[in-house]
Amino acid sequence: MTVFSASKRSTAVVPFTREDVWSVLSDAGLVAKLTPMVRSIEDQGGTWLWKLAPIEVLGKSIGLSFTERMDLRPTERIEFTHTPKGEERAGVEGTYTLTDQAQGTHLAIDLGVHVDLPFPKIAKPAVQTTMQGVIAAMGAGFAHNLDRHLKSRR
Repeated sequence: MTVFSASKRSTAVVPFTREDVWSVLSDAGLVAKLTPMVRSIEDQGGTWLWKLAPIEVLGKSIGLSFTERMDLRPTERIEFTHTPKGEERAGVEGTYTLTDQAQGTHLAIDLGVHVDLPFPKIAKPAVQTTMQGVIAAMGAGFAHNLDRHLKSRR
């Protein structure tokens, strides 16, 4: 087993109030519904158990779940800290930060993902490239779905 990592930093101004954006980001079930490749997120009171759909990596289908302590500072910030319960091969560390902008809410996302996979170290470039692609697709899909969800509530 080898630990592989990838990260994602992005910022955007979304044309909705901070309270509206917060109401989505702080709802585990809604985040799961809006995020591609996430099967479910169970809010366990202070921690969220994330379960991902299987992902194809170098010809192997990998299904992952991981537990994150969610430090929610209402309408301002969410911090993710990997807090494994038992054997977990994946985890995330990061933040969502929300600030007011004239056009809506400035949302900054900074995430680091690590995964322990049954591949040799020599596979690191290919695996990490795949991980970056998966994270980018999840982020783009979430952004699109967030926009569509919040527009439907107007």
